[in-house]
Amino acid sequence: MSSSKRLFSLNPSFHHYLALSTGALAVLAGILHYIISGRADPLHCNSLLTRGTWLDENHRNWQPDGCMLHTYQSKDTTSCLASRRVVFIGDSVTRSLYFHFMHIVDPKLPTTPPDDDHKHSNYSFTSDSVTRLDFFWDPYLNTSGTLSLVHGHLPSPGVDDRPAILVLGSGLWYLRYATTGGLPAWEANMESLLESVSAAQRKPADEVIILPVEDIVSSKLSPQRAETMHSSDVDAMNSDLHHRINPPSPAIYSIFSSPPAALPVSLPLVFNKMLDDASTQDGLHFSDDIVKAHANILLNLRCNHVWPKTSPFDKTCCRAYPLPSFLQLAIIVAVVVYGPVMWYLAYTRNSTKSISFAGEYRPAVVFGLSIGLIFIADRTGFWLKEQKQFNPWTFGFLMLCSLAAGLTTVKRADKDLGFLNRDQTDEWKGWMQVAILIYHYLGASKISGIYNPIRVLVAAYLFMTGYGHTTFYIKKADFAFLRIAQVLVRLNLLTVVLVYTMDVNYLSYYFSPLVSMWFLIVYGTMAIGSQYNDRMPFLISKIAISMGMFTWFMTETWMLDTVFAFLEQIFSIHWSAREWSFRVILDLWIVYFGMLLAIAVIKIQAYRLTDHHLWPMAVKAAVVISIFILLWFFAFELMQESKFTYNAWHRYISFLPIAAFITLRNASPSLRSCSSRAFAFIGRCSLETFIIQYHLWLAGDTKGVLILLPGTRWRPINFVISTIIFIYISNHVSHATGELTTWICGNKESSLPTSTRNVTRHTASSGSSAESVPLATDVQSKDGDSHPVKPDSPVRPTRRWVDRLADGTLPQREPGYKVWYQESGWIPGVKAKLVVWIGVMWLANSLWAST
Repeated sequence: MSSSKRLFSLNPSFHHYLALSTGALAVLAGILHYIISGRADPLHCNSLLTRGTWLDENHRNWQPDGCMLHTYQSKDTTSCLASRRVVFIGDSVTRSLYFHFMHIVDPKLPTTPPDDDHKHSNYSFTSDSVTRLDFFWDPYLNTSGTLSLVHGHLPSPGVDDRPAILVLGSGLWYLRYATTGGLPAWEANMESLLESVSAAQRKPADEVIILPVEDIVSSKLSPQRAETMHSSDVDAMNSDLHHRINPPSPAIYSIFSSPPAALPVSLPLVFNKMLDDASTQDGLHFSDDIVKAHANILLNLRCNHVWPKTSPFDKTCCRAYPLPSFLQLAIIVAVVVYGPVMWYLAYTRNSTKSISFAGEYRPAVVFGLSIGLIFIADRTGFWLKEQKQFNPWTFGFLMLCSLAAGLTTVKRADKDLGFLNRDQTDEWKGWMQVAILIYHYLGASKISGIYNPIRVLVAAYLFMTGYGHTTFYIKKADFAFLRIAQVLVRLNLLTVVLVYTMDVNYLSYYFSPLVSMWFLIVYGTMAIGSQYNDRMPFLISKIAISMGMFTWFMTETWMLDTVFAFLEQIFSIHWSAREWSFRVILDLWIVYFGMLLAIAVIKIQAYRLTDHHLWPMAVKAAVVISIFILLWFFAFELMQESKFTYNAWHRYISFLPIAAFITLRNASPSLRSCSSRAFAFIGRCSLETFIIQYHLWLAGDTKGVLILLPGTRWRPINFVISTIIFIYISNHVSHATGELTTWICGNKESSLPTSTRNVTRHTASSGSSAESVPLATDVQSKDGDSHPVKPDSPVRPTRRWVDRLADGTLPQREPGYKVWYQESGWIPGVKAKLVVWIGVMWLANSLWAST
């Protein structure tokens, strides 16, 4: 039996080997892709024009191989087409493309010819952005006007009317009417046009595009057309175009040599790959959705590279990533090399030259290298990025797989761990985080029936902020500055570093600032008059006053505008008051509900109401009511017209499903004593998974997905590989961030634990758990005690909290700083460190604004 167990036992370091091997595979795939195809097409322009696939059946989401396609709207075209000219020349296929292109530039303009009786006519429109859009009917591309444009002749001397885009389309009319000379005449004409473009001293337009001859559906052609138009001829014409524009490589060409130069003309052969036989009625002209997608590709080809080089970087086709500024590069280098440099300095000063002590510098090394990897993943073209696509079957499958993983790892404790105990809240954070991650990966935000419950999960995280911190402050009455610093540094360290290294707005990582703000509100509410917190009327009254004042502040928009204007003027912080107001108002009162529930739970325990003979009956009634509430909520949210309609209700009803879930999850001792290890594992690093997903699992600042193995068809394998790497890095960054918080704020006894390995749990069977900080780990008191304090006798400080706050705490010398301080007598306290770092950030913001 023992030998059988050994045969099937896993190496304890199996997860390390698995993650490192998948990481090595991803790096190797990135290198091979660059060597084979990345060097020749670094901006993915060729992929945009030649390769791709539909991600949906409705022809709404076209995916070029390896890059993210932007769906252009009218406001997006201004930067590259305003006050410019766009010219289309060709046949009816080109005309259809012209009208759909024009409708994107200005939705007020038509999508079809205004008059069918004059459809073989020229058209000219001007958009609201003063973009002039011209169409010239010339199915043979041989009129004097066409030749003049191709040769780059200006209409009059001194007037630069050169088009931003020149689109030429021809071919089908040569096939339809044999009297024109057929294929030989078309070949001679195209050769002449291409030679003119190539020989012109000045390119006829910023972007010259020759459309491929459109594929035909022979079975749907009219008899007259079917006699002369054949698919084989169309294929031959497109092959001829391709070889003329992209000369074949020499026989000795290798992957290490430069490819032969192509003509300054774009040939979107991918247009024919986007066609669907079921989307045409006459065999020639295809559905509006497909033609609109064609027009969108032309806009991506022309406009992506002139788009402002700011986040989100969700347009990666035909667009180069910006080089980091000197300041941004300096910060990246400092963060990445700090850990290795500190380790090396300590190693050189260690007389034994032993590397066994390097563990104390491991957090800085892990943190820095992870930041470097995140930057490579989402700010370079080393790995590919593609668009999201929601699929209900995939969504359901991933949810069921996650549920199965959670249920198969359920463990049961030997005793009742209490209401909302630590294991249970870790599990709660974990399964909610898994649901949110799947929701983000598949782009399910457009599905109201999924968006609405996800909003409740976000509210549940905020609920835990109010519940956890209120429980701590009532039981511990520790309002010292050290703990404020610990919580805020723990919540924001990774976020703030990414803000500078990735050049992203702080509020875009909305949960860290949101939870930080609510922590400060809870702290202020509980700290004011804290000596009277044992008096329930006073405590409830100040919570109600805080709730009223904050509601008033958020509803008076000028106040928030004034605060953000002050931050911009003094600290060079550019935040959107409108976006922040939306985030806050959506969950305006759920934190206060958490605070009130924490007080209620403490009082129930204090008066031992659970021992009352009517308590079991009350629990049964609460269970029935909770089931009814959950059924009602799901019916209600599914009945809403849209997610915007639901948002108007959310702040008023979100506490109901949360309270119902808590009731059901804690309905019996057996439910309170069991928890899922898989979900709890994710819950303990939920802060890092939420933030890192922006760049290392997703891509384009959450707008797309990261592709480690090139090829859309490998997406399922990509999902598995990227998930392994993502979870592994998130877990290690979680531990590293916790240790770095210790370095910054104080010794380990007074710091935030980085994992359950650092926490000694002593939970009474009837007691409540230690405080739970959403998306982070819990806070421990200075003496490391995590026994629940009797709620009816809160521990009070011997002095006023303001006196303790003023005194601060002088921490012991942390291992991460001893290289610098050596044996000097001066050791900076937590306040000094934070003041220095705030000053550094203020200086960085000021310099950033000038770069």
